[in-house]
Amino acid sequence: MNDASRLDKRFAALKAENRPALVTYITAGDPGFETSLDILKGLPAAGADVIELGMPFSDPMADGPAIQKAALRALQSGQTQAQTLELVRAFRREDTQTPLVLMGYYNPIYRYDVERFLDDAVRAGVDGLIVVDLPPEHDDELCLPAAQHGIDFIRLATPTTDAKRLPRVLGNASGFVYCVSVTGVTGGRAPTSQHVERTVGQLREHTHLPIAVGFGIRNTEQAATLGRFSDAVVVGSALVECVERAATPHDAIAAVHGLTRELAEGMRRAR
Repeated sequence: MNDASRLDKRFAALKAENRPALVTYITAGDPGFETSLDILKGLPAAGADVIELGMPFSDPMADGPAIQKAALRALQSGQTQAQTLELVRAFRREDTQTPLVLMGYYNPIYRYDVERFLDDAVRAGVDGLIVVDLPPEHDDELCLPAAQHGIDFIRLATPTTDAKRLPRVLGNASGFVYCVSVTGVTGGRAPTSQHVERTVGQLREHTHLPIAVGFGIRNTEQAATLGRFSDAVVVGSALVECVERAATPHDAIAAVHGLTRELAEGMRRAR
């Protein structure tokens, strides 16, 4: 079985249930390896349908303050690219069903060595990649090699991606399409549902892939509203802030899982 098929199976199952997916983002190694692993392991039981695991990087240019600080906490705790893959391996020892996508920037992958990274990612149990600073003009760098390894390459469609460029952006995409709901960085202003609904409708004219909406979604009400017309809703900064605010590792784990349960309930009410 191709591990990347976890995404296809999960979205097909949720379509049959007529509900959108909850996609949760956390940063690998934040605030430390063991706490991060405990958070990761508990996300599916709390209601996460797909997990995005951030690869810490020192210059996360598409991310807002919350995820920037999370990356810094992880790096200061000693998190490396190899340890991020070890988190995935440890997660897979207990969970072979939940799709897991690595999200981040090309530099850590390039420094690790692309071919070695893809080989190790497959063995660890990674299903997909979101690499925000590699446009389709550089598909030969990572997107196409990832596909050859059976790893989905998820593309971002932003509010500035016009109809002329969309076919190029989506040409080699797989897994799902990440619809950026607002112009700006992660954790910014809340999206306007009417605008996002129009954007999702336009995207559906160009792809048959599931469409996940993210950026600026912070609570159950927002998630449920956007889930009415999308295939998935992505929540990241709000979860990462739970870690930032926590007084102890136990508090961080409880807060992330608690918010995930609330968001999952919103997904069940979305349709």
